[in-house]
Amino acid sequence: MPPAPVTLQAARRRAALAPGVPSPCISICRMNAASGWCEGCYRTLDEIVAWGRASDADKLRIWQDIEARQQPR
Repeated sequence: MPPAPVTLQAARRRAALAPGVPSPCISICRMNAASGWCEGCYRTLDEIVAWGRASDADKLRIWQDIEARQQPR
């Protein structure tokens, strides 16, 4: 069975009342060589590195990309 989708809504529930845009990290940290995405959070290495200093607007754009990457093609 494939893992549950990584969504901003689920991350917000996990983060409860923490301020800002929550991280998509779910502690499954393996890069997929074929896609270039983390197998847990669907971010690229560049997105992972930039996350800590990214603005909330940039983080929301990354979230849009994450959710789009999980859509069937």
